[in-house]
Amino acid sequence: MYLSFKTLRYLKPVIFILLLIPSLFWTYQFLHNNLGVNPIEKLMHNLGEMALRLILFTLIISNLSQVKSLRSLQNIRRLVGLFAFYYVVLHLISYVVLDYYFNWNLIIKDIIKRPFITFGFISFILLIPLAVTSTDYMLKKLTFKVWKNIHKLIYLVALLAILHFFLLTKADKIEPIIYMAILSLLFFLRVLKFLYKKKYI
Repeated sequence: MYLSFKTLRYLKPVIFILLLIPSLFWTYQFLHNNLGVNPIEKLMHNLGEMALRLILFTLIISNLSQVKSLRSLQNIRRLVGLFAFYYVVLHLISYVVLDYYFNWNLIIKDIIKRPFITFGFISFILLIPLAVTSTDYMLKKLTFKVWKNIHKLIYLVALLAILHFFLLTKADKIEPIIYMAILSLLFFLRVLKFLYKKKYI
């Protein structure tokens, strides 16, 4: 099956709306106190998990777009990546504003003393240059080689985000382990591609 660039171009607005809806739905639920006994924690969890899933989805799209018939998927990779950043920002805002009420002293102590917060914060910082350089203008300005090297950070971002989620999860850790398995597979495929291009295999 061949997926055309034209088809993806028409689907972009639909994908945009589908990716936006969860944030609007969870915000509505939060404002109407429909997120359970700990609504702030539930909101942060939903936003953070959505961000992590979209980061992994971006990597999946990158790998699938290497297949000739699916090359058009590159058309939506940027959109999905920017929505991942959007959900990370919302996750961070809910932590800073709703959970800590802008208490920067406590937030800084949290980042330093609690490893899962440290991993999450570093992941966010590393995601910023990816979002900033996502435009065609920045691609041309940086050159493709530099741009590509910057965007390799997505693997480290994903790893830190998964570790953040793993340490945060108190009981059933199956879900973060599944995410780690997916990331490991995607990274392994990328290494295989590199070795093949260099004719090592």
